[in-house]
This record gives sequence, C-alpha cells and structure tokens, in this order.
Amino acid sequence: MTFATAKDAHDMEKTGPWIDRDLPKTMYQMLTITKDKFGKRPAISYQLLSGPTDPAQTLTWNEFHAKVTQTANLLRQLGIGEKDTVALVLPNCNETVVATIGAMVAGIVNPINPLLEPEQIASILRETNAKVVITLKAFPKSDVAQKTAEAVRHAPNVHTVLEIDLNRYLTPPKSWIVPLVRPKNPGNHHADVKNFNREIGRQNTTLDFADSAGDRVAAYFHTGGTTGMPKVAQHKYSGMIYNGWLGHELLFDEYDNIICPLPMFHVFACHVIMMASIKSGAQVVFPTPAGYRGDGVFDNFWKLCERWKVSFIITVPTAVSALMQRPIDADISTVKLAFSGSAPMPLELFTRFEKATDISVVEGYGLTEATCLVSINPPDGEKKVGSVGLPFPYSDVKIYKDTADGPIECADDDGDGDGVCVQP
Repeated sequence: MTFATAKDAHDMEKTGPWIDRDLPKTMYQMLTITKDKFGKRPAISYQLLSGPTDPAQTLTWNEFHAKVTQTANLLRQLGIGEKDTVALVLPNCNETVVATIGAMVAGIVNPINPLLEPEQIASILRETNAKVVITLKAFPKSDVAQKTAEAVRHAPNVHTVLEIDLNRYLTPPKSWIVPLVRPKNPGNHHADVKNFNREIGRQNTTLDFADSAGDRVAAYFHTGGTTGMPKVAQHKYSGMIYNGWLGHELLFDEYDNIICPLPMFHVFACHVIMMASIKSGAQVVFPTPAGYRGDGVFDNFWKLCERWKVSFIITVPTAVSALMQRPIDADISTVKLAFSGSAPMPLELFTRFEKATDISVVEGYGLTEATCLVSINPPDGEKKVGSVGLPFPYSDVKIYKDTADGPIECADDDGDGDGVCVQP
C-alpha cells in the first residue's frame, strides 16, 4: 500500500476501525499463520563471524515455529505462566530470537542489555520478578555469563538459568579450541543451570498448553537509562502486532531479506523488524553477536549485503557514518531502501549516503514507552530530513507548544490531519 502523504494514512483508517481488521490476536497466532503460508522459506539467519564466506545458520519458518513452540513448552514446564517473567541477557544469535518469541508465548519476555553492569541487570531482574534467565554459557572474549551469574546472585526469585553455547556456530579447528580456552564462570548463585538447546530439544513441537485467549502484556523492555536506572515499559501483543502489520503493509513481503545488525534487546530490532518479519514472512539476517559493534562488520557490510541479497538495510546514523568511511566493494543492487532510526540523521550524511549508494533512506521515529513505531518520513513521499515525518495510520499523535503558561496542544490548523500548527 502506498504511504506518501497524511491523506494516505487517513485512507487506510477509513477502510475500517483497527479493532475490526482481520489480524491475529496473539504472537503464536501470528507466527503460525506465517509458518502455514511460508513454512519452507527462510525466517532468520545468523553468522557468528562477519566474513562474507563465514559459516551461517538459517532457520526456515517451519523450524523457527517448532523451536519457539519447544521453548514455550519448556518455560511452561519450568512454571512460567502468562504473568511470569523470563529475562534474556543475550547478544544476538538464532536462539535469542527463538527465546524472545517463545517467552512471549509462555509468559512475559524481558530482554536486558548484556552491556549493563551486574547491579543494573539485578535491579531489572528484581523489578520484573524474573523467574527464569536465559543467557550465554561462558565464552571467550565475553563476560556476559559472568555478569549474569553475579546479577542472579542478587535476584532471589530466579530459580533457573538456561545457557546457550555459541561454540555450536563455529567449525573446526576453532570449535575444538573454545573448550580449552573457555573462561571460568564461578556462578555462586542459587539457581539451577541447564543447557537451553538440550532442554528445548526434549520438548514437543506442538503447544502443550492453550495459547492465550487474546491480548495481554507479553514483554517488558527497559529504557536506555540515560537519566538514571533503566525503567521498564510493558508491551502487549496488540502493540507488537501493530508494529508487524505496519512493516508488512508498508514495506516487506516474503521475498525480502532484511539485514539487521541491531540488538534484539532493543525495540527497533524486536518490535519493528522481527514483528514485521513474522507478519510478512521476510527473512532477517543477524550478523555477529554484537551486530554493528562486531569485529569486521563495518568492513564486510557491503559484501554481507551481496551475500544475502539484502533488500532492506536497518541502520542508525552512527552506523551510516561509519559505513561512509568504507568503500562500497560489492554488488548491492538488490537493496531497495535503508530504514534508519534511533536519532535524526544529519542532512550532509543523508545526502552523502544516498549519493554514494543509490539507496533511499527512510527515517522512522518511535520510543520504547509506545511499543515503538509512531511516525515515519513516508517511503513513497517527500522526506524532510530531521523531521519525525508523518504519523502512522491508527496512531494518535499530538504536538504541544511551550508557552509562558505551560504547554498547549497544537491545533491542526489546515485540517490535513497531520497535527502540525500552521499558525504559531
């Protein structure tokens, strides 16, 4: 569907109220619909190392659906109900995506930035009353396992830690070396420690319990914590499904390949991209545990786009700036668009990127507190660099003006529905 002007958004709304749209009501319903349509097509791909010929692992929609189901069954077996929290302290890998969606099906997922300090992680675990934590097994050049163990020591309600071993993504001789140099993790906490992949492998690939009856809180995402301790926002199925519907309606279909070097603990990667993938059937590629921060990702980025025949690049201004320091040394003719968020892109950088790559940039705006997407510089219309763009359909956006008497709501003076004041 074309989205070029505010009128296009209003026209979408005129087709009927949001509540009357024929959409799934739960995450498991949305995933199952896509699995039934595109079961043999690729869903998610991951490579631990950044080279364009390094080993990669891909899950089809059939395989992804099965692993999500097994994860949900395991978590329910571990006592996780719809109001219980499963925390994830993980970098990116296929299991991170599986665990994220599986925890949403069984209970409430709480992805936590593994770069936080143990006391911050512990604070979030206590605030969300997490019962199960999914994290890494100790791995070279990573302290995630050790920090999580320390955090769990200060979170008394955590009863189980499920560990993921990234060594399975390596091939010999590197995979032989890791057990010899694996750092120690003293643990010293009260929780049971189990192997994530081994435990889900014992579960059924059909759901052992009734899916949720409808909408409910299924995720806790913490804010950045730039003004103090991170704060936790609650997200419902309906908000996440809305983000997925927008991505499918406006951008993606099952033939698209999206490269997303952003962390799954952030709403941009999880709600904007992964939900759109689950709704549309598009493939998402996650390069390295640390995404853009991973060794060699910027140097190999264009070759990765060629390898995966990427059609959409997911990025942020700092990453675009770094990419402009590298030569475009690959065939990127399959790329249709770059979707940028997180912060406004400077005009000079915007212009330089589009000129160098012949790829259009679309900037979106969202926030954790709103389950992410709010507005976008329209993909098919005029783009005003530095602007948050136009509100998405079914989004109620209000603009306020500061005055001596306090903020006042800005009237939509020209009646075009974009909420912009013509008169100051």
